[in-house]
Amino acid sequence: MDLQIAAVLVPLLGWAVHGSVLAHRLASARRDPLTGLHTRAGWTARAEHCIRRHPAAAVLLVDLDHFKNLNDTHGHAAGDAVLAVTGDRLRAWCGRHGTAGRLGGDEFVAVVQDLAAVHLDALIAALHRPLHYAGRSLPLAASVGVCRLAELQVPTLTDALAAADAAMYAAKGRGRRGSRLSH
Repeated sequence: MDLQIAAVLVPLLGWAVHGSVLAHRLASARRDPLTGLHTRAGWTARAEHCIRRHPAAAVLLVDLDHFKNLNDTHGHAAGDAVLAVTGDRLRAWCGRHGTAGRLGGDEFVAVVQDLAAVHLDALIAALHRPLHYAGRSLPLAASVGVCRLAELQVPTLTDALAAADAAMYAAKGRGRRGSRLSH
């Protein structure tokens, strides 16, 4: 009898371990290893869910200003530190009200349930706070584009990202500091 139980339990245990390993790999693939933020795929799934449930949701696109120059001047380790701290600051700002992600390079994205529930100025201030790295104070700057889903005729994530992208480039055109709402 014990041999029969073992013959059944051993394969089940193997499948359970295998399933756990696959689940861990899938979760890791949906997280950016440098920032710990969601990757595009992971963030998109969460953002779609948020905008379906919260009509007052807003999508933000964040692009670090002068990142290439910072990377070239201070080295890639400093650039990685800037990306990591930007991820931390964006995640902290979103808090329980949203989800942040890293699209790649120096581009980040966020969705919040209601822009009125968070302080956009606090995010701008956080993204412009210098980073103390290797005995230096590295100046940081970012341009932020914002799209409120309620302002779109059809509130889709694709259209919100496009509008936030246009607003972000408009913010860059104003001197590469600050934010701009889509209109």
